[in-house]
Amino acid sequence: MTNAYEDQARGGGSRGPRPEPAPAAEFSATSISAVDPRYGDLVRGMNQRWIGRPESVRMVDSPQQVQAVVQEAVRDGKKLTVRSGGHCYEDFVFNADTKIVLDMSEMKTVSWDDHFSAFAVEAGATLLDVYERLYKVWGVTVPGGMCYSVGVGGHVSGGGWGMLARRDGLIVDHLYAVEVVVVDAHGTARTVIATREESDPNRDLWWAHTGTGGGNFGVVTRYWFRSPHATGRQPEQALIKPPSEVLVSAVAWSWEEMTKETFIRLARNYSAWHTADENAEPGSAYGGLMSSLLLNHKANGQIALVSQMDATTPGAEKLLEAYIAAVTDGVDIEHGPLTNSMGEHKPMPQYHKPQRLPWMQATRYFGTTTTFLVDPTLRADYKSAYNKRNVTDEQIAAMYEHLAHTDLGNPHAMVQFSSFGCAVNSVKPGDTASVHRDSRFKLLYQTYWNNPADDDANISWLRSFYEDVYRKTGGVPVPDETTDGCYINYADIDLNDPAHNTSGVPWYTLYFGANYPRMQQVKAKWDPGNHFHHGQSVRLP
Repeated sequence: MTNAYEDQARGGGSRGPRPEPAPAAEFSATSISAVDPRYGDLVRGMNQRWIGRPESVRMVDSPQQVQAVVQEAVRDGKKLTVRSGGHCYEDFVFNADTKIVLDMSEMKTVSWDDHFSAFAVEAGATLLDVYERLYKVWGVTVPGGMCYSVGVGGHVSGGGWGMLARRDGLIVDHLYAVEVVVVDAHGTARTVIATREESDPNRDLWWAHTGTGGGNFGVVTRYWFRSPHATGRQPEQALIKPPSEVLVSAVAWSWEEMTKETFIRLARNYSAWHTADENAEPGSAYGGLMSSLLLNHKANGQIALVSQMDATTPGAEKLLEAYIAAVTDGVDIEHGPLTNSMGEHKPMPQYHKPQRLPWMQATRYFGTTTTFLVDPTLRADYKSAYNKRNVTDEQIAAMYEHLAHTDLGNPHAMVQFSSFGCAVNSVKPGDTASVHRDSRFKLLYQTYWNNPADDDANISWLRSFYEDVYRKTGGVPVPDETTDGCYINYADIDLNDPAHNTSGVPWYTLYFGANYPRMQQVKAKWDPGNHFHHGQSVRLP
């Protein structure tokens, strides 16, 4: 095997070839087979629809161990997949073809790298671990996702959107470098470091990890984060500082009182506010706002609006008050406390009047308060969309019909509208692999359930719901003047299926737009043997 930093020594950008060495391994690589009592815990993630049957799970603790396992898989012709946090929405990790699962969950160190003047984060670290370490020790953060247990490995490579996105962009907008175990045309595994430096000959590999998703080019072992406009060389100067305090608000409406007209008004208000230039362009006074409209199935009993506002913004209280007034304008039902669980949120009645919280306390609260996502019987299905302009009244009416329909009766079925835009849209679509840089809000269609006997009912309901909303564009949100495709981190294999996607627009265009051909060129260079692949991985050109 080649030296772990051989490729970086040939390039590496303006700061020289060698970053700090990876943390020393605390244990030897461990192979766990089906006869081992640990096996059952290691062949499943959050979604219990996907349970693997690999020959072995490999627990690793260093890039060298990862490289050795990858080399073994290539030598023996065995399909290898990678798990970091276990939140993959499809069977891309746990499927019938996988023989070796590489489990990165013990590679979770977060440290300062003097050489790169950047924070090194191992791929198995989970988001809450990253936030707490960065903030408690150095007072900085990255603008990543809300759910605490999402693994960095897949979250970052898929673009990484979260509560600070409108203020600070996507997490990949702060990605300085990536360390990847790749396999060359001769079948040799090696470890490569690629940076965003223009002079780095490996820069295309860095670019490919800014929105293409996991399982495409190799195995990520480390990321380095440094904000693009950072100038200092001290840890406290390398990344954004989160707001010291935020305002948290949660209001809800009774489904029993909700008419179709009121439902349409509420959803229209939300989308109209987010598509207004003064609220969505970079530099908006509302850059510190992140808000979700939770349109639950009628069986839930409530619909809710949950918001977080940067409390350090001048006039933050009045801005938040004006925002809620705009979303509720003309809604002829009084809102009250959020008293029911919905999606990733537990009841939040105490936030009917906005509460001022320290940022880390609010981040921990949003990420960890639900017990639903850690239920070991949880089953789920998801779909997504980006919007550049308002959802039409016809589309909202379709949403109403499916959410008010009594046949399913699942209180955990919903569509969630979430804020996007502002700082996210200050980056050009081709500067990173994340192409959706002119959208104003995004949609997550989801349903949760627990009994395998309910699989068909839930999956069929979600398909019908989604395809009905986008029936004028072939059942999917095709990139046009209004919609802008789908989010790769909300993977949806139905996009590949002409029975469900009749638009003629392929799945890769929905996810990647005009960036896909460049992704294919990176694939041909760094994984010419297609050793890393799944149902929606980048295809060789």
